[in-house]
Amino acid sequence: MKLNFRKSGTGPPLVILHGLFGSLDNWFSIAKELVEYYTLYLVDQRNHGDSPHSEEWNYAVMVEDLKELLDDEGLEKIYLMGHSMGGKTVMKFAVTYPERVEKLIVADIAPRFYPIHHQTILEGLNSLNLNQIKSRKEADNQLAQYIPELGVRQFLLKSLTRDSEGFAWKINLKVITEKIENVGEALAEGAVFEGPTLFLAGANSNYIQQKDLPDLEAHFPNYELEFVANAGHWLHAEQPHSVVEEMRKFLG
Repeated sequence: MKLNFRKSGTGPPLVILHGLFGSLDNWFSIAKELVEYYTLYLVDQRNHGDSPHSEEWNYAVMVEDLKELLDDEGLEKIYLMGHSMGGKTVMKFAVTYPERVEKLIVADIAPRFYPIHHQTILEGLNSLNLNQIKSRKEADNQLAQYIPELGVRQFLLKSLTRDSEGFAWKINLKVITEKIENVGEALAEGAVFEGPTLFLAGANSNYIQQKDLPDLEAHFPNYELEFVANAGHWLHAEQPHSVVEEMRKFLG
Protein backbone atom coordinates (compact mmCIF):
# COMPACT_ATOMS: atom_id res chain seq x y z
CA MET A 1 0.00 0.00 0.00
CA LYS A 2 1.23 3.48 -0.89
CA LEU A 3 1.02 5.39 2.38
CA ASN A 4 0.47 9.11 2.67
CA PHE A 5 3.46 10.88 4.21
CA ARG A 6 4.99 14.31 4.62
CA LYS A 7 8.71 14.85 4.07
CA SER A 8 10.70 17.82 5.38
CA GLY A 9 14.12 18.84 6.65
CA THR A 10 17.66 17.75 5.88
CA GLY A 11 20.04 15.23 7.40
CA PRO A 12 19.76 11.53 8.22
CA PRO A 13 16.26 10.09 7.64
CA LEU A 14 13.93 9.82 10.64
CA VAL A 15 10.56 8.11 10.07
CA ILE A 16 7.76 8.64 12.63
CA LEU A 17 4.53 6.63 12.94
CA HIS A 18 1.48 7.84 14.92
CA GLY A 19 -0.78 5.83 17.21
CA LEU A 20 -4.32 4.47 17.04
CA PHE A 21 -6.98 7.00 15.89
CA GLY A 22 -4.16 9.43 15.05
CA SER A 23 -2.42 10.77 11.96
CA LEU A 24 0.84 12.36 10.89
CA ASP A 25 -0.62 15.75 11.91
CA ASN A 26 -0.14 14.73 15.56
CA TRP A 27 3.63 15.10 15.09
CA PHE A 28 3.82 18.58 13.51
CA SER A 29 4.97 20.31 16.72
CA ILE A 30 7.73 17.72 17.19
CA ALA A 31 8.73 17.96 13.52
CA LYS A 32 9.18 21.73 13.73
CA GLU A 33 11.92 21.23 16.31
CA LEU A 34 13.68 18.49 14.35
CA VAL A 35 13.73 19.68 10.73
CA GLU A 36 17.14 21.29 11.19
CA TYR A 37 18.73 17.98 12.06
CA TYR A 38 16.93 15.19 10.18
CA THR A 39 15.07 14.43 6.98
CA LEU A 40 11.68 13.75 8.54
CA TYR A 41 9.06 11.39 7.20
CA LEU A 42 5.75 11.73 9.04
CA VAL A 43 3.57 8.82 7.95
CA ASP A 44 -0.17 8.03 7.99
CA GLN A 45 -0.59 4.30 8.65
CA ARG A 46 -3.25 2.42 6.68
CA ASN A 47 -6.85 3.15 7.71
CA HIS A 48 -5.70 6.44 9.25
CA GLY A 49 -5.18 10.03 8.05
CA ASP A 50 -4.98 10.35 4.28
CA SER A 51 -3.63 6.85 3.65
CA PRO A 52 -5.87 4.32 1.86
CA HIS A 53 -8.46 2.19 3.65
CA SER A 54 -8.30 -1.60 3.63
CA GLU A 55 -10.15 -4.56 5.14
CA GLU A 56 -6.73 -5.99 6.00
CA TRP A 57 -5.40 -4.37 9.15
CA ASN A 58 -2.71 -5.97 11.30
CA TYR A 59 0.95 -5.41 12.12
CA ALA A 60 2.21 -7.81 9.46
CA VAL A 61 0.71 -5.70 6.64
CA MET A 62 1.60 -2.40 8.36
CA VAL A 63 5.25 -3.53 8.46
CA GLU A 64 5.14 -4.27 4.73
CA ASP A 65 3.50 -0.88 4.08
CA LEU A 66 6.44 0.78 5.80
CA LYS A 67 8.99 -1.30 3.91
CA GLU A 68 7.32 -0.30 0.63
CA LEU A 69 7.60 3.37 1.56
CA LEU A 70 11.31 3.00 2.41
CA ASP A 71 11.95 1.14 -0.85
CA ASP A 72 10.08 3.78 -2.87
CA GLU A 73 12.08 6.55 -1.21
CA GLY A 74 15.40 4.73 -1.60
CA LEU A 75 15.98 4.66 2.17
CA GLU A 76 18.38 1.85 3.03
CA LYS A 77 18.77 2.55 6.76
CA ILE A 78 16.79 4.89 8.95
CA TYR A 79 16.12 6.22 12.41
CA LEU A 80 12.65 4.88 13.22
CA MET A 81 10.12 6.02 15.82
CA GLY A 82 6.56 5.02 16.64
CA HIS A 83 4.01 5.91 19.30
CA SER A 84 1.56 3.40 20.81
CA MET A 85 0.14 1.43 17.83
CA GLY A 86 2.94 2.97 15.76
CA GLY A 87 5.35 1.73 18.43
CA LYS A 88 4.08 -1.80 17.89
CA THR A 89 4.55 -1.38 14.14
CA VAL A 90 8.13 -0.13 14.44
CA MET A 91 9.07 -2.86 16.94
CA LYS A 92 7.80 -5.53 14.55
CA PHE A 93 9.53 -3.78 11.63
CA ALA A 94 12.85 -3.69 13.51
CA VAL A 95 12.82 -7.39 14.36
CA THR A 96 11.70 -8.26 10.80
CA TYR A 97 14.11 -5.98 8.91
CA PRO A 98 16.88 -5.17 11.43
CA GLU A 99 19.29 -4.21 8.64
CA ARG A 100 17.02 -1.25 7.75
CA VAL A 101 17.01 0.34 11.24
CA GLU A 102 19.94 2.37 12.55
CA LYS A 103 18.27 3.32 15.84
CA LEU A 104 14.77 2.66 17.17
CA ILE A 105 12.55 4.81 19.42
CA VAL A 106 9.36 3.35 20.91
CA ALA A 107 7.01 5.83 22.61
CA ASP A 108 4.89 4.58 25.52
CA ILE A 109 4.21 0.98 24.54
CA ALA A 110 5.84 -2.34 25.46
CA PRO A 111 6.23 -5.54 23.38
CA ARG A 112 3.65 -7.44 25.47
CA PHE A 113 0.00 -8.18 24.71
CA TYR A 114 -2.49 -5.46 25.68
CA PRO A 115 -6.18 -6.34 26.18
CA ILE A 116 -8.81 -4.30 24.36
CA HIS A 117 -9.34 -1.02 26.22
CA HIS A 118 -10.83 1.33 23.62
CA GLN A 119 -14.45 0.14 23.80
CA THR A 120 -15.85 3.42 25.14
CA ILE A 121 -14.05 5.46 22.49
CA LEU A 122 -15.32 3.15 19.75
CA GLU A 123 -18.86 3.28 21.16
CA GLY A 124 -18.69 7.07 21.14
CA LEU A 125 -17.32 7.33 17.60
CA ASN A 126 -19.86 4.81 16.26
CA SER A 127 -22.71 6.64 17.99
CA LEU A 128 -22.24 9.72 15.80
CA ASN A 129 -24.65 9.82 12.88
CA LEU A 130 -22.54 11.77 10.40
CA ASN A 131 -25.51 12.26 8.05
CA GLN A 132 -27.30 14.32 10.68
CA ILE A 133 -24.46 16.22 12.35
CA LYS A 134 -24.28 19.84 11.18
CA SER A 135 -21.16 21.09 12.97
CA ARG A 136 -18.03 20.00 14.82
CA LYS A 137 -19.52 21.49 17.98
CA GLU A 138 -22.51 19.19 17.66
CA ALA A 139 -20.19 16.20 17.15
CA ASP A 140 -18.19 17.20 20.22
CA ASN A 141 -21.31 17.55 22.36
CA GLN A 142 -22.52 14.08 21.39
CA LEU A 143 -19.08 12.53 21.91
CA ALA A 144 -18.90 14.10 25.39
CA GLN A 145 -21.62 11.69 26.52
CA TYR A 146 -19.06 8.91 26.14
CA ILE A 147 -15.73 10.73 26.56
CA PRO A 148 -15.64 13.47 29.22
CA GLU A 149 -12.00 14.46 28.58
CA LEU A 150 -11.94 17.45 26.22
CA GLY A 151 -8.37 16.77 25.08
CA VAL A 152 -9.21 13.20 24.06
CA ARG A 153 -12.27 14.39 22.12
CA GLN A 154 -10.25 17.07 20.33
CA PHE A 155 -7.67 14.44 19.37
CA LEU A 156 -10.34 12.06 18.03
CA LEU A 157 -12.23 14.77 16.15
CA LYS A 158 -9.09 15.63 14.16
CA SER A 159 -10.04 12.55 12.12
CA LEU A 160 -13.42 14.07 11.27
CA THR A 161 -13.41 15.79 7.89
CA ARG A 162 -15.95 17.39 5.57
CA ASP A 163 -16.88 15.82 2.25
CA SER A 164 -19.49 16.60 -0.40
CA GLU A 165 -22.23 15.03 1.73
CA GLY A 166 -21.28 16.57 5.07
CA PHE A 167 -18.93 14.92 7.54
CA ALA A 168 -16.87 11.73 7.15
CA TRP A 169 -14.21 9.88 9.11
CA LYS A 170 -10.65 9.82 7.81
CA ILE A 171 -10.08 6.69 9.88
CA ASN A 172 -11.63 3.42 8.68
CA LEU A 173 -13.91 3.23 11.70
CA LYS A 174 -15.70 0.07 10.54
CA VAL A 175 -12.53 -2.03 10.17
CA ILE A 176 -10.89 -0.57 13.30
CA THR A 177 -14.02 -1.48 15.30
CA GLU A 178 -14.16 -5.00 13.88
CA LYS A 179 -10.44 -5.73 14.27
CA ILE A 180 -9.50 -3.70 17.35
CA GLU A 181 -8.08 -6.81 19.05
CA ASN A 182 -5.20 -6.76 16.53
CA VAL A 183 -3.85 -3.55 18.07
CA GLY A 184 -2.83 -5.25 21.32
CA GLU A 185 -0.85 -8.07 19.67
CA ALA A 186 2.40 -9.03 21.38
CA LEU A 187 5.76 -9.24 19.67
CA ALA A 188 6.50 -12.86 18.77
CA GLU A 189 8.51 -14.85 21.29
CA GLY A 190 12.18 -14.96 20.28
CA ALA A 191 11.94 -11.86 18.04
CA VAL A 192 15.02 -9.73 18.72
CA PHE A 193 16.42 -6.39 17.51
CA GLU A 194 19.96 -5.87 18.75
CA GLY A 195 20.37 -2.27 17.59
CA PRO A 196 20.19 0.77 19.90
CA THR A 197 16.63 1.19 21.16
CA LEU A 198 15.07 3.92 23.31
CA PHE A 199 11.77 3.36 25.11
CA LEU A 200 10.17 6.69 26.05
CA ALA A 201 7.49 6.35 28.70
CA GLY A 202 5.07 8.91 30.07
CA ALA A 203 5.74 9.13 33.81
CA ASN A 204 1.97 9.37 34.45
CA SER A 205 1.11 6.55 32.03
CA ASN A 206 0.72 2.86 32.88
CA TYR A 207 1.52 1.52 29.40
CA ILE A 208 5.11 0.66 30.37
CA GLN A 209 5.40 -0.89 33.83
CA GLN A 210 8.07 -2.49 36.00
CA LYS A 211 6.82 -5.93 34.94
CA ASP A 212 7.67 -5.07 31.30
CA LEU A 213 11.43 -4.70 31.86
CA PRO A 214 12.28 -8.40 31.28
CA ASP A 215 10.37 -8.22 27.96
CA LEU A 216 12.24 -5.09 26.89
CA GLU A 217 15.53 -6.83 27.70
CA ALA A 218 14.56 -10.05 25.89
CA HIS A 219 13.46 -8.40 22.63
CA PHE A 220 15.73 -5.32 22.67
CA PRO A 221 18.94 -6.19 24.57
CA ASN A 222 20.54 -2.84 23.67
CA TYR A 223 17.72 -0.73 25.13
CA GLU A 224 17.41 2.38 27.28
CA LEU A 225 14.28 3.47 29.15
CA GLU A 226 13.55 7.13 29.88
CA PHE A 227 10.50 8.52 31.65
CA VAL A 228 9.07 11.88 30.51
CA ALA A 229 7.98 13.87 33.56
CA ASN A 230 4.43 15.26 33.76
CA ALA A 231 3.32 13.27 30.72
CA GLY A 232 0.72 10.56 30.19
CA HIS A 233 0.26 8.32 27.16
CA TRP A 234 0.21 11.23 24.68
CA LEU A 235 3.63 12.35 25.85
CA HIS A 236 4.54 14.07 22.55
CA ALA A 237 1.48 16.33 22.87
CA GLU A 238 1.84 16.96 26.60
CA GLN A 239 5.62 17.48 26.81
CA PRO A 240 6.90 18.05 23.25
CA HIS A 241 10.12 19.81 24.28
CA SER A 242 11.10 17.02 26.67
CA VAL A 243 10.37 14.41 24.00
CA VAL A 244 12.49 16.27 21.44
CA GLU A 245 15.30 16.60 23.98
CA GLU A 246 15.30 12.84 24.65
CA MET A 247 15.12 12.05 20.93
CA ARG A 248 18.06 14.28 20.05
CA LYS A 249 20.14 12.99 22.96
CA PHE A 250 19.57 9.42 21.78
CA LEU A 251 19.88 9.94 18.00
CA GLY A 252 22.76 12.40 18.14
